[in-house]
Amino acid sequence: MDKKLFRILNKYISTVDKKTSLSLFKNMLRIRMVEGKIAELYPEGKMRCPTHLYTGEEAVASGVCENLKPSDYVFSSYRSHGAYLAKGGSIKKLFAELYGKKTGCSRGKGGSMHIVSRQVNFMGTSALVGGVMPIAAGTALASDMKKDKRVSIVFFGDGACEEGIFQETLNFAALKKLPIIFICENNFYATYSHQLTRQARDNIYKRVAIYGIPGVRIDGNNVLEVFRTSKKLINEARRGRGPAFIECRTYRWLEHVGPYFDLEAGYRTKEEMDKWIDRCPLSSFGKVLLKKKMINPEAINSIKRSIEADLEKAVLFAEKSPFPGCSEIYEGVYNEQ
Repeated sequence: MDKKLFRILNKYISTVDKKTSLSLFKNMLRIRMVEGKIAELYPEGKMRCPTHLYTGEEAVASGVCENLKPSDYVFSSYRSHGAYLAKGGSIKKLFAELYGKKTGCSRGKGGSMHIVSRQVNFMGTSALVGGVMPIAAGTALASDMKKDKRVSIVFFGDGACEEGIFQETLNFAALKKLPIIFICENNFYATYSHQLTRQARDNIYKRVAIYGIPGVRIDGNNVLEVFRTSKKLINEARRGRGPAFIECRTYRWLEHVGPYFDLEAGYRTKEEMDKWIDRCPLSSFGKVLLKKKMINPEAINSIKRSIEADLEKAVLFAEKSPFPGCSEIYEGVYNEQ
């Protein structure tokens, strides 16, 4: 375990109430175990969609979504399972979607990369890099026009910051002073390319200043820092103070797409990966909660057993659910007549 991360978490745990701290831990553990089960089952070949796993990055979505109301909107990108679950998405419907079944959250037509759940206002993901940014600005514009105090959150990776739509959306959000928070989950790699082989400077969070948008860089593996920072900016957006930007430095443990570790690909070193695994957001926070006696080992085991039971039910639900019929091929698809 990284001692520095542990010390920082231990220092600031008193600034967050026990109920919130336990909720953050449970959400991170839930995401970790869901992704672990997907990685376990994926080689069976029943999940036919490309699957990008969130393992190692759980603190970002958990910390941000803890501050949201059910009515707030969330958009995500490739590693969307974490944000979907943190917003309250159903494990059963997620697995059914991965299995391509009609009971899935996108009726079996979207798979891992196109998850939608109107029930929890998880408004969608896209395989287009940066593709959800302008859509999130659209819901923020609607909220602003309706004066309904809703906030839109959009998660994306460091690679999306190289897209033109990134600049266009930032400009529009600043111009209209929209209630939107941009969350860059910077795990340093776009597929196999390190950020510094693609971007001239390591300054993503500073780039938004040209539009007058406040930007901050935080430790994305420190769930308390993610929670506290996003809480402040979300509350300000809700009060009409406009957009904000958070660059969360984190790291994916597994391959870009798929359930395996990929050191043999040669684009990153074992030393680098070991360093980040040592900074595990879940185990570090769990050890702080144990140290502060906010939870005990038996309680953790009880939470794990509950999640394992949910996973068993979800897999069974997905296995037994029917595939969409041929007659349903155009259902849910916009068709201008």
